[in-house]
Amino acid sequence: MTAPLKGRKEVNCMNKPMYVRFEVPEDVAEKTYQVVEMARDSGKVRKGTNEVTKLVERGEAKFVVMASDVSPEEILVHVPLLCEEKGIPYSYVPAKKQLGTAAGMKKETASIAVLDAGKGKDLLSSVMDELKKLKGA
Repeated sequence: MTAPLKGRKEVNCMNKPMYVRFEVPEDVAEKTYQVVEMARDSGKVRKGTNEVTKLVERGEAKFVVMASDVSPEEILVHVPLLCEEKGIPYSYVPAKKQLGTAAGMKKETASIAVLDAGKGKDLLSSVMDELKKLKGA
């Protein structure tokens, strides 16, 4: 049995999932939910990680949203990297249940892709600007 090292703090590495590459403030997450709702009503949204992956690979997605509470995390690990490779903006929201509801589903979803923001175009532009500031780009 080894003695604990003095002066070392235990680091909690479990505070965010491995696929979450930056923290999204609550107000930006709420605006993101609104963008999804507006796109659902007046534009075009696709749901589900398999569908999102295909749309990102083809370059058809305009914006991708992922839930931060997905388990297992491996479901979404590839999506942020793929979005960055294809130059598609993405964000995170806290809850897959609320993301599913915003996308017009009765069940939860891990991710969605906005193909056409519809009436949410201006709000989407605003959210993208805030995300650029968060990422430091």
